[in-house]
Amino acid sequence: MTQVIAKIFRHTAISLALVASLAACSSTEEVVELEPVLPEAELYANAMDKISSGNYIPAIDDLETLEARYPYGRYSAQAQLELIYAYYRSNQAASAKSAAARFIRLHPNHEHVDYAYYLKGLTAFEENKGALDNYLATDKAKKDPGAMRDSFTDFETLIKRFPESQYAADAKVRMVYLRNLLAEHEIHVAEYYMSREAWLAAANRAQYVLENYQLTPAVKPALEILVITYTQLDLTDNANNAQRVLDENFAIAEVPGETVESEPESWFDKLTFGLFKDDEVSN
Repeated sequence: MTQVIAKIFRHTAISLALVASLAACSSTEEVVELEPVLPEAELYANAMDKISSGNYIPAIDDLETLEARYPYGRYSAQAQLELIYAYYRSNQAASAKSAAARFIRLHPNHEHVDYAYYLKGLTAFEENKGALDNYLATDKAKKDPGAMRDSFTDFETLIKRFPESQYAADAKVRMVYLRNLLAEHEIHVAEYYMSREAWLAAANRAQYVLENYQLTPAVKPALEILVITYTQLDLTDNANNAQRVLDENFAIAEVPGETVESEPESWFDKLTFGLFKDDEVSN
């Protein structure tokens, strides 16, 4: 019995010593003060000042803090829009597209939801285009068309849902550019299949261009591919039909001693490959 009591006193003494030691340590630790969170309006104003100055990373920090601290505040929705733009301008494509998709999901009827669609499409557009594509001989049509298709779809949705949007005109021109690239991509794939003598696969790609990308520069090479592939497949009638369409639409009749002059194209027609000519005539 005496030994048991002694053990109890010994354990109690050790415990008291540990408590005293911890108390002594805690008394010497420095007190860490948390940085106070700014009011919502001040956070938003600071973020906008940084965006105006091109300091997008610090602006993102402010906007993310605002969204976390004031999710239902006065500036919440607008801050989410500004966050998309800041991500886009700081070359954070994945974050920009994710933030845009989130805004569209949370605010489908917001007065500026068209801007979210536009930024989402623009981000994917720039992913494919690249900052130096205007200056380097980069064949963009050979790239993975995923970003092109995403961008086209976002711009198409914007135009269909908000035809009067201030961003619709720019989106429409970019869609023409993307449509031509997507068609050209199909031609590159068809040519690859031809190099492997996969004639049916090449013909299917060319036919897809004719069915989905009319009025693009890719129509002519698509018809030429069909003539070759159908001939290789012994589909004489199909080959002859493709040749007839090719001759009727792209052959230039030459008369000895005479020159056929065509109506000069405007710069807009050259830019859009004549896609909007029918609209101008109908109007």
